[in-house]
Amino acid sequence: MNSDKHAAIRARIEEVGIIPSVRTRTAEGARFAAETVAEAGIPIVEITMTVPDALRVIGELRKRHGDALIVGADSDWELESARRAVEAGAMFVTSPGLDSRSILEFVMQEDIVVIPGGITPTEISTGWQAGADFIKVFPCHSMGGPRYIRSLRGPFPNIPMVASGGVNQVNAEDFIRFGATALGIGTELIPQEAVELRNSGWIAELSRRFLKIVKETRASLDRP
Repeated sequence: MNSDKHAAIRARIEEVGIIPSVRTRTAEGARFAAETVAEAGIPIVEITMTVPDALRVIGELRKRHGDALIVGADSDWELESARRAVEAGAMFVTSPGLDSRSILEFVMQEDIVVIPGGITPTEISTGWQAGADFIKVFPCHSMGGPRYIRSLRGPFPNIPMVASGGVNQVNAEDFIRFGATALGIGTELIPQEAVELRNSGWIAELSRRFLKIVKETRASLDRP
């Protein structure tokens, strides 16, 4: 059974509607990127395991910000990687694909929000039936972008999907309009150059733009 904290994290991800993916060349850059998007209004970050000392970054962010910043990990979907991410303090775990039920079961047993990747209808259905909180539809762009999310909404109207791969300022509105619960965004939100220059204003502006797109699109869908 999921705890109240688990439910709160899941609800917060749904509410914000954006999961920034932090993929930087240094641990210092990852911390900078995570804290910059948080200060700009997106209190959620996914630290990829390709970041040097990624586990230390996760632990430091958790220690510094507590529950105010929802820190997750892209585990690369190996059991040991997922285990170490959870031990470091990850509040949710994502993956690019759905390769092992044992990893999904482990994360669920730890009462951690889990977001496995899936691209085909079979993968999406399998991940959801196995107990995932969300399904990360990745890579969306290779399957037609927002139109693919719309086509999946027919057979899977109740599965919360995170559109990931190719999300940008041009198509973000359509992803939400066509049924994405949230958007997974990497360099379109956190440009490598902005990180290297420690240009917080650049990242903050992009954060505000994406937040506005999500908010305004959802509001338009709610209007009769």
